[in-house]
Amino acid sequence: MAETVVVEQRERVRRPWVVGVSGASGTPYAASVVRALLAAGEDVDLVVSRAARLTVLDETGVAFRDAHWRQDLRAWLAQGLGDSPPPDTTALDAALDPALDRVRHWPAGDLAAGPSSGSYPARGMLVVPASTAAVAGIALGLSKDLLQRAASVTLKERRPLVVAVRETPLNGPTLRQLVALDEAGAVVLPASPAFYAGGSTAQQLVDFVAGRVLDAVGVGHTLYRRWRGSLGEARADATGGERT
Repeated sequence: MAETVVVEQRERVRRPWVVGVSGASGTPYAASVVRALLAAGEDVDLVVSRAARLTVLDETGVAFRDAHWRQDLRAWLAQGLGDSPPPDTTALDAALDPALDRVRHWPAGDLAAGPSSGSYPARGMLVVPASTAAVAGIALGLSKDLLQRAASVTLKERRPLVVAVRETPLNGPTLRQLVALDEAGAVVLPASPAFYAGGSTAQQLVDFVAGRVLDAVGVGHTLYRRWRGSLGEARADATGGERT
């Protein structure tokens, strides 16, 4: 009986994906990743850097505040690009408030937060978008804020770390830092949308990148149409016509 209780307690341990949002342009990528994680039933620990709050405000009009993070996150996730809502929002909307119960927010300046320790039971970390400053801080192990510290912990614990770098062009120092991250075991994933999936809107291109981030850590999703080995298939599906 005692062993059964221990097993049940272990099964209830929360093991979130840590999502770090840096100050790079590309906050829609982060929103798409968080929406898809919640739609997949995953737990999320969210770290939004100080610089990222300015970017979120500039790109979405949402002021992300520590004291009102749940309200602000809901407003952020409910946004899409263009005239129509993001694909996953319709499915998630009815359950968005309950889904937010699976999100834990940590202030970026809280270096005593859970994800700052290797004993904290996280599955891994997704830094999306990743600025060159975040890339440098993680590669050099600076741990100047919780985002960088959590990423360093993820590497030292040999957990999955995806760095979705969003910058162009890339200079020599940043390229060397990205190589260092690759050698340390991180997945370096440039935020580079592809067009073979048939994406014709900005949101679909954003979702493609978010989908590739989740592919890198094995989280299931339906964010984009996968390549099935047939030329012209995406265009035919979009138009209802024959392949060319």
